[in-house]
Amino acid sequence: MTAVADDANTEDDLLEDGPADEGLVEEPQDQLAFDVNDFPGGLTSAIEAVLMVVEEPVTTLELASALEIPVPDVEEALVTLEAGYAEQLRGFTLREVGGGWRIYSRADYAPVVSKFILAGQQAKLTQASLETLAVIAYRQPVSRARVSAVRGVNVDGVIRTLLTRGLIEEVGTDEESTATFYGTTTYFLERLGLQTLDDLPALAPYLPEVDVLDEIAESGRA
Repeated sequence: MTAVADDANTEDDLLEDGPADEGLVEEPQDQLAFDVNDFPGGLTSAIEAVLMVVEEPVTTLELASALEIPVPDVEEALVTLEAGYAEQLRGFTLREVGGGWRIYSRADYAPVVSKFILAGQQAKLTQASLETLAVIAYRQPVSRARVSAVRGVNVDGVIRTLLTRGLIEEVGTDEESTATFYGTTTYFLERLGLQTLDDLPALAPYLPEVDVLDEIAESGRA
């Protein structure tokens, strides 16, 4: 009996004051609990708020679970939202893609969106970029060092520009030097209106051969 009493006292000490069946486990309080009807715009505005931050289509079940609303109510709200967007001639719409919903720009405004996205991308290439692109086009696959040897200047910045424009890409690595090889892309052919690289004008004979490029590059590092 003494041992049992000691155990009881020890448990009481750990629990401090109060009965042994109180305070052992506290139910977590959901500090994010809410009622969508308390918001000024109600359910439709709550759904809009979620759709504005998703990075991929979200299902009606996911929306219903997050907002604690029955799925049919969410589906009805989505239809109401899209009908309102169409009636107000908004530039965006709601679309169900791959089983999920997301806000997209309306197809009618594709020319506007395209112009905005491509703004600045149609700028003409500089002379340095054109020269570097020509070397890569006619001597591909070619390393950055070889291109620098032909042009006589550092081409790191120009290479980055051409990569960003999608005109060139990495096409392999030299096993001995581990140097990256570059070549032109299909987009390059599209921009020049060519089917294959064989359709390039006969400029190659005016460029140094690969072994000569290596010699020039080696002399430049000496």
